[in-house]
Amino acid sequence: MLKSPGSRMENADMEQIDTDETNGEGGLSGAAPHNVGRRRASGIYGAIVTAAILAATSGLSTAALVVAVVVTLVVYWLAEEYAELLGEQIEDGHLPSMQHVRHALADTWPMVTASFIPLASAVVARLAGATELTAANLGLVAVVLLLGVHSWSAARAAHLTGWRLAGASATAVGLGLIMIGLKNLVLLHLH
Repeated sequence: MLKSPGSRMENADMEQIDTDETNGEGGLSGAAPHNVGRRRASGIYGAIVTAAILAATSGLSTAALVVAVVVTLVVYWLAEEYAELLGEQIEDGHLPSMQHVRHALADTWPMVTASFIPLASAVVARLAGATELTAANLGLVAVVLLLGVHSWSAARAAHLTGWRLAGASATAVGLGLIMIGLKNLVLLHLH
């Protein structure tokens, strides 16, 4: 199903297939084609939301923190896709097929999975004896590293090099560092 030019996913993006998913003959070897750019964007967005939750919920136990992050991201993920699919319904005048809904949900699932490494870092730190605050901070450090990887990967896929590559990567890392600074500001000066 092709989208109109004004929709969030442009026609060319809808046709993009990750070459890792192809069987070498132009067909897919398993899953249906997914929009790689949309998956990257969802991963970056999920990492930023994870950082925001980690920064804002410093008083929670690690177990409660994990639940808060995962549940919040699942709600964001479902709400974003609901809004997008509802917008498509209004725009196109018909309901999307279940296959389209499944593809849209799969394309944005990295929004949720982006939290797994930071949360695992926090849990492992806590199990190793770190305080809840230190564990949450280690989770934030993992988010910053994850943002660096996601943004570098996206910038490389866009064929950026040199300063443009560094700038694109640094922007996402900077967002994570802002979350760490915000958390420290609130805890040390405003709490």
